[in-house]
Amino acid sequence: MIEIKPEETLLAGQWMFEGGRVVGDDVCERIRLLIDSYLSKIANDVSGWNTLYVDPRDGRYWELIYPQGELQGGGPAQLRCLTTDEAEQRYGRLL
Repeated sequence: MIEIKPEETLLAGQWMFEGGRVVGDDVCERIRLLIDSYLSKIANDVSGWNTLYVDPRDGRYWELIYPQGELQGGGPAQLRCLTTDEAEQRYGRLL
């Protein structure tokens, strides 16, 4: 099973050129697997771009963002750990 290690607080994907096309690195694939089959989705922000997840194992909040808005689709994904206060400030009262 794919999990997030307790010491991890940021997973930042990168795009690379391979064979004349842009592809995501291993971190991009890991983020995709985490949001598809491990983390539990809680909410989207008002823009619809950012999404809040919770880790079912340790209860930590994770925000999926696309920080490179100048790139197609916002660039590679990034998952960053948020405190409960940060999550509530961005997404409203949680449960």
